[in-house]
Amino acid sequence: MAVAVLDSAVSRRRAEGAGVAGCIVHTDRGSQCRSRKFRARDQPAGPGRVDGARRRYGDNAAMESFFALLQNNVLDRQSWATREELWIAIVTWIERTYQRRRQDRLGRLTPIEFATIMTTAVELAA
Repeated sequence: MAVAVLDSAVSRRRAEGAGVAGCIVHTDRGSQCRSRKFRARDQPAGPGRVDGARRRYGDNAAMESFFALLQNNVLDRQSWATREELWIAIVTWIERTYQRRRQDRLGRLTPIEFATIMTTAVELAA
């Protein structure tokens, strides 16, 4: 599953013309992220990776917050008949709600707006 998610993220960024240079994949040293298949996805033009330090629980704070929101807004709302229905609900929530919320840390920009600005800045610097 981790490999499929990473491949999907890379494909989407490339399809949007953003590329993956400068992107970082933060992992928690879980078994999926240490697998040969996942590690084989590292390529010079691909995203870099940062493995969280052991017992540094603050490294996972952002992901814990994300999963709490996902659980409250999608998983706990109803029962899902199939995995495909759940997958569609999760992807829809991420793209329509989570990625479009304005954040104070980003100067009241959405993550998509911020990524667009940063991608342009990286391209200009290169």
